Amino acid sequence: MLASRRDPGIFLKEEGANPTGTFKARGLALAVSMARHYGLRKLAIPSAGNAAGALAAYAAAAGIEAHIFMPRDVPFANYVEAVAYGANVTLVNGLISDCGRMVAERKEKERWFDVSTLKEPFRVEGKKTMGYELVEQLGWKYPDAVIYPAGGGVGLIGMWKAFAELEELGWVKPGKRPKMIAVQSSGCAPIVRAFENKSSATDVWPNAETFAAGLRVPKPYGDYILLEILRGSAGTAIAVPDQQILASLKDWARHEGIFLSPEGASATAAYKNLLAAGFLKPEENVVVFNTGAGLKYTDVTSQAMNLSRPSVR
Repeated sequence: MLASRRDPGIFLKEEGANPTGTFKARGLALAVSMARHYGLRKLAIPSAGNAAGALAAYAAAAGIEAHIFMPRDVPFANYVEAVAYGANVTLVNGLISDCGRMVAERKEKERWFDVSTLKEPFRVEGKKTMGYELVEQLGWKYPDAVIYPAGGGVGLIGMWKAFAELEELGWVKPGKRPKMIAVQSSGCAPIVRAFENKSSATDVWPNAETFAAGLRVPKPYGDYILLEILRGSAGTAIAVPDQQILASLKDWARHEGIFLSPEGASATAAYKNLLAAGFLKPEENVVVFNTGAGLKYTDVTSQAMNLSRPSVR
């Protein structure tokens, strides 16, 4: 947990230090451990990128086959790590929803166990540790708000579960929980649209596009759970355009010394917008999640910045 140098109310939860460089390691470490415990030999996953690398790593450590389906244009680091770990990788001309459909169509015939989001119990159990750590690192007190970049949004679901358990254990006093805030890109914001329309579930977002690859999920599988949490916590959902995401990424790199992932930069940009709108106040304690290491996105970030390798004369 890193305190901002400029804004006394912001604490950045840095998930880039996890094995495989993102928060996805939490859920898949536990999912693969339990898969090995139950004797499963072949695991399959659709991924927008980082879950693929985490599954590939832990499956290699466990001696289990990993079958990965991800969009062809994922950040290149995600493809490289999955191949390096020895996973069976299929690149798909489409989005994570197309990858999920391919896993569903083939898993019975291929005898794969599907470790997709919320289709097995242990990824949520792994991700809820973010909630335990968040409260512990704030002296066993809730912050006023949690801002989380939400593609599938399972991190928020896991943290909400953790808060209930902390209260049941007596480690935190029952009371006002944090306002839970989901952030998406304006190029793919099904949760935001459903929240604003007071819908109980999302509709498929057409032509999803954003350089924050983890947010490019046109219809989250656990959308109805996530929407209940946002409303039950007096939270909100906010969409941020890619231009603001890139600006916040560069701002935090230059003034805070932290190279955020695009998804993490969507959360820091959202904080600024929510302050301006009056939804958050400067004196409130707010935890903002950087869900992955910025270095895993050098190709997509360099494209967004119009950077290329200088030619040698």
